[in-house]
Amino acid sequence: MNIRRATVEDAAQIAQIHEQTWVDTYQPIIEHDDLQQITSFEHRQIMWETTLQTNHHVFVLETSEGKIVGFIAGGQARADYLDVDGEIYNIYVSPHYQSGGHGRRLLQAFVEECEQLGFESLLVWILTDNPNGEFYVKLGARPIEAENVTIGKGTYEETAYGWSNIDDLKEKLMSSHSKS
Repeated sequence: MNIRRATVEDAAQIAQIHEQTWVDTYQPIIEHDDLQQITSFEHRQIMWETTLQTNHHVFVLETSEGKIVGFIAGGQARADYLDVDGEIYNIYVSPHYQSGGHGRRLLQAFVEECEQLGFESLLVWILTDNPNGEFYVKLGARPIEAENVTIGKGTYEETAYGWSNIDDLKEKLMSSHSKS
């Protein structure tokens, strides 16, 4: 498995992973009608083509055959009312490749990028009922804010998990890497 910086040519594969894992993760949490309104592959592909042409920071996880099976994207924190520098916008790993340490490896690549950008703190927003929130908690993230978000016609609670010191996250990633 290889982690590298994403290119515009990766947009279709990233969109496919994004759609597949988003549905798998949120199908038990989000009402069916709400979920159907936002999971168009075509929409996601256009979004990723646009994103990859800008200054966003996106890394992909690919097999030795070049198939993308995960990605992480982020940059400057969008919630300027929170005292945080960086933000993980998306992190998804195909279900067949989860639980193999790949999410941690993607996060490590992104943390290194954040350090180069001068970010000292980091956050990620997830739906509060997302069972994968434990991933962040095990790496030392703490809930720092919660707010409602509209998805389709429904309202759902979203929680920001964060690290006030990115070095703490880096240390956790290094110690979990040495154990695996």
